[in-house]
Amino acid sequence: MNEAYIFDSIRSPRGKRKKGALTEITPVSLLSKLMVFLQNKHQLDTAQIDDIIIGCVMPVADQGANIGKVSAQYSGWDVDVPSMQINRCCGSGLEAINLASMKIRSGWEELIVSGGIESMSRVPMGSDGGAMALEPKVSIKSKYVPQGIGADLIATIEGFSRRDVDEYANESHKRASTADKAGKFKSIVPIRDQNDLLILDKDEHIRFSSSVNDLENLNPSFKTMGDIGYDSVALQKYWNIEKINHVHTAGNSSGIVDGASLTLIGSKGKGLSIGLKPRARVVSVATCSTDPTIMLTGPAPATKKALSKAKMTIDDIDIIEVNEAFAVVVLKFMKEMGIDSLDKININGGSIAMGHPLGATGSILLGTALDELEKSNLNTALITLCVAGGMGIATIIERV
Repeated sequence: MNEAYIFDSIRSPRGKRKKGALTEITPVSLLSKLMVFLQNKHQLDTAQIDDIIIGCVMPVADQGANIGKVSAQYSGWDVDVPSMQINRCCGSGLEAINLASMKIRSGWEELIVSGGIESMSRVPMGSDGGAMALEPKVSIKSKYVPQGIGADLIATIEGFSRRDVDEYANESHKRASTADKAGKFKSIVPIRDQNDLLILDKDEHIRFSSSVNDLENLNPSFKTMGDIGYDSVALQKYWNIEKINHVHTAGNSSGIVDGASLTLIGSKGKGLSIGLKPRARVVSVATCSTDPTIMLTGPAPATKKALSKAKMTIDDIDIIEVNEAFAVVVLKFMKEMGIDSLDKININGGSIAMGHPLGATGSILLGTALDELEKSNLNTALITLCVAGGMGIATIIERV
C-alpha cells in the first residue's frame, strides 16, 4: 500500500471575532491567500493537484457553494482541479487531511490540498441551523444540550473544580505567549491586503498577561443556559448527578476566531517527480462516536483506535495536540489515557489561548505539531479533537 506523506502545512494567524484584523476579509479571500502562498512557495503546477478537500463547519453565506473550489478559481489555479467541502463539525480540518491521506494510500490520487476555513466573524456559529438544536422532537429524543453544558457535566462527573480548569487555561495562555514571543509558530503566513500592506502576522487572541486570579473573576458562561432547562435535560440521562457544577467561562473555553489552514499531502513518487520533500507521513487515522449529550469525550476513544491501528501505545507518542474546546476536554483526555503530566501535551498552548476557527483547527494543530517535531528533533505526534454530536477524531504522524 502507498504511504501518504505531508509535504507542508501552513495557516493564517487567528484573528479575534469582534473588531479583529481578519473581520473584513472574506473567507474566499483568506483561503485564497494561503493557496497563492502555497503555490508560490513550492512552485506548484496546480494542474498536478488531484483534489482539494476543505473543512468548513458553517458552509453557508460567505462560506457556501463549495468554498474550496471557489477559492481555487479565485486564486487562478488550473480549471481542471476539483474540490469538495466537508463538515465533521470541529474535526473538519483534520478530517480533510485524513480523507486526503486515505485517497493517497488507495493509489487513485497522488497530490491533494487539504485543510479548513472558518470566518466566525462573518458566518457565526449556528448560521447553518440544524435539526439537532432547532427541531424540538429531534432535540428531545437525542437529549441535546449545548456543548458548554456538556463540558460542565464532564467536570462535575470527573470531579474537576473551577480551580482545575482555570489553572489549565492559564497554562495554555502562558505557553502560547512564550511560543509566540519565541517565534515558534513557523507555519503562519502573514496576511496582507491588495496593496501588500500587512493586516495580521500573529495570533490576536493570546492573553499575554493572564493569571489564575484574573480567570477566577470571570462568570460561568453556561449557568443561565442550564437554569432555563438544559441542566434538567442533561440530568434526565445522568440521573445519578444531583446538580451540574458550572465551571467554564470565556477564559477557560476556546476563543471564537477567524482562521484558515492548508496541508499538502501526496505520494512519495509524486513528490519526487515535482520536487517536493516529505516532512512526515500519516501513520494512522481514526474516528469514533460517544454519548451526544455529554458530547466532548471523543478524543480518548479516537486516540485508542488510532493507536491500535498503528500498533502503538500512548508512550510511543512524543507530542500530543488535544484541541482545547474547553479546559475539561484535555483534563478528561489525560485522565482516561493515564497521562499525569502536561510535558508533551499542547506544549505551545492551544485553542483556549489562540482560538478555535472551527473548520480550520484540525489542520492548524497538525501544522503546529509538525513544526514542533522538527524543532525538537522528535519523531511522532498525535492530533485529536472532540467533535459535536459526541464524535472524536485522531491522527498520528511520524517525521521522515
